[in-house]
Amino acid sequence: MSKHSAIELLEAAAEARKNAHSKYSKFSVGSALLTEDGSVFLGCNVENASYGLTICAERVALTSAVTAGHKSFQAIAIVADKLAAPCGACRQVLAEFCEDDFPVYVASAKDSASFETHLMGKLLPERFHFNP
Repeated sequence: MSKHSAIELLEAAAEARKNAHSKYSKFSVGSALLTEDGSVFLGCNVENASYGLTICAERVALTSAVTAGHKSFQAIAIVADKLAAPCGACRQVLAEFCEDDFPVYVASAKDSASFETHLMGKLLPERFHFNP
């Protein structure tokens, strides 16, 4: 994916971030997941008074995409108050559908044009695989 496309994905994540329900942590996150066919699914974190029921922006985007029938992805962009890579749970959920070379773009809401690129294999080495 070109840098231009990564920036467009980050801009979409920044827009999704505006809808975050983060009244407990005050840490708003938005994500934009790019499917193989070029569709983009957005997500934002949705917190709950029972913290264990909180869902991260990355999992919101992924579950929306899967619900719509998508299971192949090109990249994800994440924009938060500061640079923040996906949490461990999100890494494992993304790893279910994404290969080691899957790019994860991370940016701060203050400057989404300046971003870091991580690869899934580096974020979650030796990930869990179920082989029946």
